[in-house]
Amino acid sequence: MPAHISRRQFLKSGLAAGLTLPLPITEHLFSKSNNSAKSKVVLIRRKDLFSKKGRPNPHVVQEMLDKALLELTGKPKIDEAWAAIVNKEDIVGIKSNVWRPLHTPVELEQAIKKRLLEAGIEEKNLSIDDRGVLNNPVFKKATALINTRPMRTHAWSGVGSLIKNYIMFVPNPSHYHPDSCADLATIWKLPIVKDKTRLNILVMFTPLFHGIGPHHFNPKFTWRYKGLIVGFDPVAVDAVGVRIIQNKRRLYFGENRPINPPPKHIFLAETRHHLGYADPQKIDLVTLGWQEEILL
Repeated sequence: MPAHISRRQFLKSGLAAGLTLPLPITEHLFSKSNNSAKSKVVLIRRKDLFSKKGRPNPHVVQEMLDKALLELTGKPKIDEAWAAIVNKEDIVGIKSNVWRPLHTPVELEQAIKKRLLEAGIEEKNLSIDDRGVLNNPVFKKATALINTRPMRTHAWSGVGSLIKNYIMFVPNPSHYHPDSCADLATIWKLPIVKDKTRLNILVMFTPLFHGIGPHHFNPKFTWRYKGLIVGFDPVAVDAVGVRIIQNKRRLYFGENRPINPPPKHIFLAETRHHLGYADPQKIDLVTLGWQEEILL
């Protein structure tokens, strides 16, 4: 950060929303690349994602997930890719999101579940849940978590994405709302989730890029981006998602209109809580598939 710009000025300016400045790195928790200086993130898109009825095609979703995992893990076969993420003794919780206007697509949930079962996870040791995770017996005993939800703007935290998706793991979510949910990353250090997250999947099928009010949703502020962003580092995945949302806002409004409030919890997840990388210079971004209007 330039010496003449304070952190307060940085956050207020909206630059944090675009995450365009280099930020200091002190620790990285989720890399599986032997302490690599960068977090690998895979963005995959398919132009033919949606059926004529407007639903995601399950076969296309499965192919997108598989190709992203092969690229992310560097494995030649999908069974080897999942074997690098889970083992058959794991108890796995798929942390989904059920917000009615824009929930995790069932087609993606089932694609993940299919590969986990093929990897040898017993069905009794596998569950998909969101708001019931604290009372879910599988999540209570989970040794591994798969984190997935759609990307959307959010009235309290700027965006609702992967870091925020774990707020259901605390009995008092409202305690994390002050200061634009600045310290959401602390949830990731709690025993119920600490060091358990094996994979993060940010759904960018129809992201929500604008809204006003705590429960805002207007379909005119969504668009068919037709993508998934996948990585081991939730901060890096969220940072890429924010960049796309911010660029969509600039395109739609015809001016630089930063996300309000700024999603500073992503910036602070790196600089204050050392959860992962938000700095684009520390993200190894690989794009696969459809490239039109990729907004990067």
